[in-house]
Amino acid sequence: MYHPGIRIGRWSPLGNLARHCRRWALMFCLAILGQPFIAHSMTLSVKLEPVGFADMTGWGDDDHREALVVFVRSCEEISQAGRGFVRQSTLAGDRSDWLDVCTKAIAMANGSSTGAARKFFESHFRPFLVNDTERPQGLITGYFEPEVLGDLRPHGEFSVPLYAKPQDLIAFGPETEKRLGLRYGRLHRGRPRPYFTRREIEEGALAGQGMELVWLKSWADAFFIQVQGSGRVRLPSGEILRLAYAAKSGLPYTSIGAVLADRGEIDRSEMSMQAIRRWMDEHPEMARALMWENRSYVFFEIVSLADPELGPPGAQRVQLTPLRSLAVDRSIWAYGTPLWIDTELPPIAGSVHVRRLGIAQDTGSAIKGAARADLFFGVGSEAAARAGHMKSKGRLFALLPLAVARRLKLPE
Repeated sequence: MYHPGIRIGRWSPLGNLARHCRRWALMFCLAILGQPFIAHSMTLSVKLEPVGFADMTGWGDDDHREALVVFVRSCEEISQAGRGFVRQSTLAGDRSDWLDVCTKAIAMANGSSTGAARKFFESHFRPFLVNDTERPQGLITGYFEPEVLGDLRPHGEFSVPLYAKPQDLIAFGPETEKRLGLRYGRLHRGRPRPYFTRREIEEGALAGQGMELVWLKSWADAFFIQVQGSGRVRLPSGEILRLAYAAKSGLPYTSIGAVLADRGEIDRSEMSMQAIRRWMDEHPEMARALMWENRSYVFFEIVSLADPELGPPGAQRVQLTPLRSLAVDRSIWAYGTPLWIDTELPPIAGSVHVRRLGIAQDTGSAIKGAARADLFFGVGSEAAARAGHMKSKGRLFALLPLAVARRLKLPE
């Protein structure tokens, strides 16, 4: 169905129809045929297929009250700030489309039963199976909150800094972004330039400017905290310092796992975070150069969290909930979007099928595509093991508010 900025792709069986319908009649023609919504652009090729809640296997067995509590956290941010709608996502609708459903969710969150929560989602949302033509089978990966040893001052083993966001890191305007292919960078003698690479930063490009937040024992610890986007640092006093994502340098992200696989160092079928860390420990003289292959760099801020039992703030600035919060492609989904996931956990202690309602509250450089999600596993060794091995095929169903479905001309 036609929507501004979205066109029917040539691959679609509706292509001939689209060419023979006048633009003002196209929506009517497609509505008559009852075809699924197809969005196609340079960065997105996705079909949303209307389904019923009963078509989502396991829907009736989930704890919908727990999912509603997580959704309400997103709603509180949407109602107060709505940062997730600053840059329009393809399937987000408008912030105004979410305000009514969020008001109702916030009003009923406290004390609601799982039955009432289930009825809420079924009454105010329309479910769609997400079919991504670039990835016919969805992909679900995992991430977690690492915990490492560190100190607030450099000494002895503690010699690796993590940095706060630099003042000279800026967001470029649309013209500069298009010309350089970078959204972030710096000005050098008044001219826009890419920001420093990982290697340049680690070799001292930002040293001596007072931006060091904490000092860790190893470059690998720092690297994996950056990959996860958050971390806990245990200080010598026993105090836990919570670090949350503040900014990234803007340079492209490169998967060092893919680099190792391309070089034949680790078989793709055996690839995991644990396998990468093991290789780095076994090849310390090569590990630093490997990490430099990923020129992207992440900056942090020290945060004091309202609920220390929950995870760090995601990109939506709400605390993440283990096995409920999802990182998604920000160019497609709005933060706060409920997504039903149907996938397998890695066979650490036997495969476990996971069917549950998650909420989009985060994003990541490696999360690209509509049928792609990163599930937050929490903190601790079990979370690390599961997240590190998580790379499973799976199906995603998007629950869109009725107002969003109407705006996108989707069938209700």
